[in-house]
Amino acid sequence: MVRLLFIGGLLALVFWVFSIVDCAVQPATRHRGVSKGVWIAIVVLIPVIGGILWFTIGRFRAGGKSAPRYVAPDDDPEFLRSISKTEQDDRIRRLEEELARLDDENDGPAEPRS
Repeated sequence: MVRLLFIGGLLALVFWVFSIVDCAVQPATRHRGVSKGVWIAIVVLIPVIGGILWFTIGRFRAGGKSAPRYVAPDDDPEFLRSISKTEQDDRIRRLEEELARLDDENDGPAEPRS
């Protein structure tokens, strides 16, 4: 019986420390309900129950509906609309002219093969 209480206490201690660390390292945008400092206080002052509350209520789940979604610039319609097509066309025209000039410089008279 003592061994079971010791193991249970050790598991509760490990869960408590894990909860504190997890709450502390999460960015402030991943906390629900109250601020990060309040969640840390809840987890520290109410050892096992605070950790359970943190994992069930306070933490955003990865990939969940309420987690912030980051979009790459080439997938963001607003960013794509903000890009000026005339600037791109001018740059492409200049690069094509430069490529044509380099081709003309490299094209010399062909030497006959013997």
